[in-house]
Amino acid sequence: MKTKKIYLCAINNVLSGSCSEDCHFCTQSARYKASIDRYRFKSINQIVSEAREALSYGAIGYCLVTAGKGLDDSKCEEVARIAHRLKREFPSLWLIGCNGTATKEQLRELKKSGIDSYNHNLETSQEYYPKICSTHSWQERYITAQNVKSEGLMLCCGGIFGMGESQRDRDSLVFAISSLKADAVPINFYIPNPALPIKECSITQSEAIDIIHKVSTEVVSASIVMVAGGREMIFGDSEVAMYEAGANSIVVGDYLTTSGEVPQRDIDRLKSLGLDIAKECNA
Repeated sequence: MKTKKIYLCAINNVLSGSCSEDCHFCTQSARYKASIDRYRFKSINQIVSEAREALSYGAIGYCLVTAGKGLDDSKCEEVARIAHRLKREFPSLWLIGCNGTATKEQLRELKKSGIDSYNHNLETSQEYYPKICSTHSWQERYITAQNVKSEGLMLCCGGIFGMGESQRDRDSLVFAISSLKADAVPINFYIPNPALPIKECSITQSEAIDIIHKVSTEVVSASIVMVAGGREMIFGDSEVAMYEAGANSIVVGDYLTTSGEVPQRDIDRLKSLGLDIAKECNA
């Protein structure tokens, strides 16, 4: 395998489990009463400390996630305050907002505060979306992604595979992401939870490899193809196949409500594969 740089990104769930939406794949929906930690905004000092830890194991991207359908004025103000502090403490850290649907004005405010890119996933195809969520539309997601691009932020836009969708749905999702000219594409694989309506992950490792290859070849605007949630479950010790298929980024540490790999193990594995860890984000 040709040596390439791998970009490491960490996630901080700064506001957890307070969402009233009914997304069938999400443990943060209050409707399903999943056994997760639920809390209001973490203290800014705790977030700074966790960002410092993420930097220590090589993460150059740092994603600030808030539960809920989208931004309102108070949530936008708090995320902006956090971002401003993080940029002051860690100027080189690439900050990603992941705060649901957002207006152009809200995104403009986040950009001014130091947010470099905004993550808003389409999750699945427009056709399949009503089967996994009834409280808001796929089109709302698409419009937010368009808003991100119009405000000059980098767009991080992907989805979740293995929720019972068809191959046609998967192809439709990749096409939609490509139409948005996404700069980064996070590829997630559904992680089952007994509290959720979707009971199993309906994707094989071979199909996952095909998806990574399809994204890396068809979303020509994307400089980052990230394998995120479900990576450990789908690939185990076969992660070399992800990079051979075109992935060049992973999430290190924990996810929103599930545990990830120990970061040092990821770093050791990358080194054993002869892969370099990127030192800066020049996406």
